[in-house]
Amino acid sequence: MIEKMKFLSITGPRGDIDRMVSKYLSRYEIHLENAMTELEDVPDLKPFVQQNPYKAILANAEAYAALVPNASSVVPAEISLDDALSLVTRIQRRLADLDARKKEIIDGTEEKQKLLRVIEPYRSLPAEVRTILAFKFLDFRFGRLPQADYDRLRSYVYDDSHSIFLKCKEDEKYVYGVYFAPDRISHRIDALYLSMHFERIFIPDAYEGRPDDAVRALEKELAEAGKQEAEIDRQRAALIEDDAAQILGARNKIRGLSDNFDIRKMAATTVAKYDTFYILCGWMTEKDARAFKKDVERDDKITCLERDEGPGTGKKPPTQLKNPGIFRPYEMYIKMYGLPGYREMDPTIFVAITYSFIFGAMFGDVGQGLCLLLGGFLLYRMKKIPLAGIISLAGFFSTIFGFLFGSIFGFEDILPALWLRPRTAMITLPIVGSINTVLVVAVVFGMGLILLTMVFHILNAVRVKDRGEILFGTNALTGFIFYGGLVIAVILIFSGRAIPAGGLFVAVLVAALLGMFLKEPLTKLVTGEPGPKIEGSIGMFIVQGFFEMFEVMLSYFSNSLSFVRIGAFAVSHAAMMEVVLQLSGFESGNTNWVVVVVGNLFVMGMEGLIVGIQVLRLEFYEMFSRFYKGDGRSFANSLKKAEK
Repeated sequence: MIEKMKFLSITGPRGDIDRMVSKYLSRYEIHLENAMTELEDVPDLKPFVQQNPYKAILANAEAYAALVPNASSVVPAEISLDDALSLVTRIQRRLADLDARKKEIIDGTEEKQKLLRVIEPYRSLPAEVRTILAFKFLDFRFGRLPQADYDRLRSYVYDDSHSIFLKCKEDEKYVYGVYFAPDRISHRIDALYLSMHFERIFIPDAYEGRPDDAVRALEKELAEAGKQEAEIDRQRAALIEDDAAQILGARNKIRGLSDNFDIRKMAATTVAKYDTFYILCGWMTEKDARAFKKDVERDDKITCLERDEGPGTGKKPPTQLKNPGIFRPYEMYIKMYGLPGYREMDPTIFVAITYSFIFGAMFGDVGQGLCLLLGGFLLYRMKKIPLAGIISLAGFFSTIFGFLFGSIFGFEDILPALWLRPRTAMITLPIVGSINTVLVVAVVFGMGLILLTMVFHILNAVRVKDRGEILFGTNALTGFIFYGGLVIAVILIFSGRAIPAGGLFVAVLVAALLGMFLKEPLTKLVTGEPGPKIEGSIGMFIVQGFFEMFEVMLSYFSNSLSFVRIGAFAVSHAAMMEVVLQLSGFESGNTNWVVVVVGNLFVMGMEGLIVGIQVLRLEFYEMFSRFYKGDGRSFANSLKKAEK
C-alpha cells in the first residue's frame, strides 16, 4: 500500500523559522520541495540565503564524539543548546592546550633523537666532546668508513699516514670513529681518508661530558618525554571519557539543529506589507499533515495551507510504502525494480503471495520447507535482513506443497501425497496425449496470472484516468478479452469440449484484435486528441501494425509457456532428491545418513538459490512488464529531530 500524501505550504515571519522547525516541524517527517521551483508563479519570491552557524562547531562535536570509546553503549545525555555549545567550546580549548604541549614535547623529542643518533656511535670515546671540539693544534674528523676500506687503511696506509684513528663502533657495513692529525698537514690526511670513502659526521657543540654520559642523559630525557606524552594522552582520553554522554548529547543536539537549519536551502522569502515571510513547502503523509495542522492552528505566527498535489511544476507526490509486517521484506524486490508511482498500485502484497506460492510449488518439501521457514524467521528476527524474511515465508509455502506432494527431506514413503506426486502424476489430453500433470497445471496457473496482471493494468489506467490504456492495447480491455478468449478456447479444446457459439466467439476475438491493432487512432478518438488519427501513410500503419500484432501473439505464447518452469522445477526437485537417496543407499536398505544430510543441504542451497532467481524472473518479466512502471520517487524525510 502507498501512504496518501498531502502537499503543505508553511508560511510565517522570516525570523520565526527556527522556532517553527524546532517546536513543530521537527516532530514529523516531511519531504521538502524547493519553494522557488514549486511556487514560481508567486511574485517577488526570493531564496532564503543565510549561512549555517552550526556547521563549524558541529564538525568539532562530530570529531569529539568519534573519540568516545564504545560510543554505541553510551546513552547520550539530554542537553540544552547553550550547554552543548559551551561543552564543545570548553573541550576545544582544553584539547588545544594539550595538543600544543604535546607538539612541544614531540618537537623536543625529535631534536634529542637526532642528537642521539649522531653521538651514539662514539659512545666509547673516552674524552669529553667539548674538549675535542676545543683542540687548536690538532685537527679532528668524526665519521665512518666502509669495513673493506677500514681493513685497507690498517694494512697498507695507517702506519705512514701521520694520523691517529680511534675506532668507536662497527656494524656489518661501517666502522665509526674519529681521526686526529696535525693541523699543518691535515689537508693531506683528509685527502687520504677521503680516498678510503670516509664519510664525515659533524658533531654539534650540544653535549655535556663524555659521549657515553651524553647518550645516557639523552636516553633519560627521551624516556621522560615519553612519559609526558603518555600523560597528555591519558588526560585527553579522560577528558573525553568523563564527558562521554554529554559529548554525544551535544553532538546530537547540534547535528539536529544544523540539519534543520539547512532547510533554508529549500525555503523562499517574500515581502508582504512591512515584513518578510518565509515559505516552506513539501509532502507529508495524510496522518502527519492532519496532526501538524492541528498543532499549529492556534499559533498566530504560522499559516499552513494543504493541497493534494504540488503546484507549479506539476511534480507528483513521492512514494512511501506502508505494508503489513509479514509482507514488508518483499518491498526489497519492489525497490529493485523501481518504486511505484504515487497513483500506481503497490504490488508488494501481490509479489509476496505469488512469489512465495510459486517458490513453494517449485520447491515442495516438508522438511526442507520447515528449515527455510525457521532459519529465515530467526535470521530476520535477529538481523532484520529482508531476504531472510522472504526465505521464511517461501519456506512456509514449501512446507504446504511438501504435504501436497507427500515429500519430507526427499522421502516419499513417509507422508501420503494430499494431491499428487510431481514425477509420476500424468494426464492424457487430446492432441497432445499423455503429459505430466504438474506441467499442465503450471501453464494454466500462469495464464490465470497473466489475466490478473492485465486487470491490474486496467486498474492503474483507471487511477490516472487514461482512457486509451483502459480500453485499447495488449494489456488493456481489448488484450484481456482476446487473451482470455484464447485461454478459454485452449481449456475447452484440451478438455474435449466444444466451443459454444463458435461464430460469435470468433467475432469477439477478431473485434478485440482489431481494437489492439487500431489502438493509436481509437485512443485519439475517445480522448478527443486533436490532429490526424494516424501518423504517416495508411500503408505504413498497416505494415507496422501487422508486425506489432505478430509480436503480441508471440509474447502471449512465450509468456504462457514460460510458466512451464514451475512444474519443471517441481519435477526436477523430486528427481534430485531421488538421486540423493540412491547415493545414500536408501533403496538397498543400508542408508548412509551423512549422505542424506549433506545431500539435503546441497539441494536446499543450490536449488533454493536457482528457484528463487527463476521465480523473481517470472515476477519481473512475465508479470511486472504487463502492468507496472515503477517510475515513482522515494519519500525522503528532509528533517532530523533535534534532541530536546
